Amino acid sequence: MKKIVLLFTLTVLSVNVMQAQQMFQKFSGEDIGNPKLKGDYTFDKKSQQFTLEGAGYNIWFDRDEFYFVSQEVEGDFIFSANMEFIGEGVDPHRKMGLMIRDSKAEDAVYMDGAIHGDGLTSLQYRQNAGGETMELSSEMKAPEFVQVERKGNEFIFRVSKDGRPLQEVGKVKLETGHSVFAGMFVSSHNEEVIEKARFSNVRLEKPAPEDVDGYQTPSPSRLEVLNIETGNREVIYETDTHIEAPNWSRNGKFLVYNSGGKLYKFDLKKQKPAEINTGFATNNNNDHGISFDGKTMAISHGTEENGSRHSIIYTVPIKGGTPKRITAEGPSYWHGWSPDDKWHTYCAERNGNYDVYKIPDGGGEEIRLTTAEGLDDGPEYSPDGKYIYFNSVRTGSMEIWRMKPDGSGQEQVTDDEYQNWFAHPSPDGKWLIMISYLPDVPAGSHPHNKRVMLRMMPADGGEIKSVAFLYGGQGTINVPSWSPDSKKVAFMSYTY
Repeated sequence: MKKIVLLFTLTVLSVNVMQAQQMFQKFSGEDIGNPKLKGDYTFDKKSQQFTLEGAGYNIWFDRDEFYFVSQEVEGDFIFSANMEFIGEGVDPHRKMGLMIRDSKAEDAVYMDGAIHGDGLTSLQYRQNAGGETMELSSEMKAPEFVQVERKGNEFIFRVSKDGRPLQEVGKVKLETGHSVFAGMFVSSHNEEVIEKARFSNVRLEKPAPEDVDGYQTPSPSRLEVLNIETGNREVIYETDTHIEAPNWSRNGKFLVYNSGGKLYKFDLKKQKPAEINTGFATNNNNDHGISFDGKTMAISHGTEENGSRHSIIYTVPIKGGTPKRITAEGPSYWHGWSPDDKWHTYCAERNGNYDVYKIPDGGGEEIRLTTAEGLDDGPEYSPDGKYIYFNSVRTGSMEIWRMKPDGSGQEQVTDDEYQNWFAHPSPDGKWLIMISYLPDVPAGSHPHNKRVMLRMMPADGGEIKSVAFLYGGQGTINVPSWSPDSKKVAFMSYTY
């Protein structure tokens, strides 16, 4: 479900398309502190991975020697990556990690999230140029994912391993310039040795300023594809325009997303978007999806009736055409087709309460499926048609539930401290992927501009694992977005 008010105040922005790898092209590499052996790096355009090799006596005491691949960044930001050493290494104190540095001088003020060759993980920092390095150690050894964040003069280090949520190692306050250098590093801790490290899922994200509202000032966008087998994320499209909620076509050849009230088809081979003709429906929100036979789109269009505007569900041919009205009442926000394409399930507000409903594809009488007080949202059929998954705030936090298609047998699927939204079953029926907000987000809210996780769990129950950490929220993964082979998921991340 999406707040409909924004949809009608947005104007259609001209599409300013950026190369999908512009973010990566801004990085450059150099040795810091003049190590005896010179470092280098390579960037693999296909995997979007960096490989660094460097030497240096250490990053410690009052001066540093290491190889640094960085870019200059102004203001606040979040910098993240997965990383691993290449090879067994020589010194157990070799280091790799992410660093924020006031300058490229060898004795500069800095902080980093460092992983040593023996697994020791620590926040290292130097408060004054030429001063001693200090350290805060993590209980977690050899994390797979590292994140550093700058918020004013506060610098934060977080880590994750084995699909667990991010754990904060610590934070320090440093006096730096408005512009700093953010980057990846490797240091061998042995002047006679070159060490190597690989960095993947590298993301530099600029959060919205505190006075910016995600509805009134939408962010630029990154369209991403996550390979659930390898964990690798690929940015396939970047644009200054705000786009949301990718659906994956049933033939696997294109994605559909919404932007500025319109829908666009994104050709995965050509990596270019084209507007879909939806006739009079030009106030579409991010609740849309493709029928199982691949021929029809369900859309949620802001319709003006009786002096007010609210979301009404329509269907339109996937190739474009005249919309056909499905729901008589609004607001109604589409979320799922039944596997036989005979039913739609959706979130709707009736008499002040948001619940899950279903309605025949040809329209007709809607059937209410949930009656609990508070918000029930995001309903989607399992591929075998046995269940409808949805998220509900009925327990006080937002959790994933499921029920039979007639509304009976409602049972809770998740139960943890995170606010879990929009569970999407994989086409093979094995997995659920969802977006999870941190506990400080109100249970009934799925806002823009938050640090969020994409998490997966077995559809028949089991451990939930984090598969992506990103800046996003509203628009990231509101609708079905699995590839037909159940190997990939499309989603949106955002940055200002």
